[in-house]
Amino acid sequence: MMVLRVMVILTVFAGCALAAGSDTTGNTTTLSDALDLVESGGCGEALVLLENLDRRESGNPDTLNMPGHASRQIGRLDDAFAWYEMALAIDPLHRGANEYPGELLLETGDVAKARERLAALETACPDGCGELDEFTEAIAAATR
Repeated sequence: MMVLRVMVILTVFAGCALAAGSDTTGNTTTLSDALDLVESGGCGEALVLLENLDRRESGNPDTLNMPGHASRQIGRLDDAFAWYEMALAIDPLHRGANEYPGELLLETGDVAKARERLAALETACPDGCGELDEFTEAIAAATR
């Protein structure tokens, strides 16, 4: 159930407003709380909360992957790559931490490195998964 919730919320991340503010004054303490903020469209605010959450829960690839995706959505591409790399250092087969930087690599024109992320997803999802399906389609579209 949690995996489904995270997948749905990750989809919402893609639609976050690029100009969302980051002046959160609340004390959100869980990944779920930060993800609820993402659902409401506040990627910038969610990023601040996710960064704070990572400080408290370091070593969790989910709390590293999510700020990567939020950073990407607000145009902080170098930061996004750094977050993804930290998540992959902990879990090289993390589905989101392979799909999202792969998509970013496609956006920056690095198809060869994107294919490396695809290979990792194929290993992580031998029976298939949503991340693999979406990323396979993204590579196909980018190489037409």
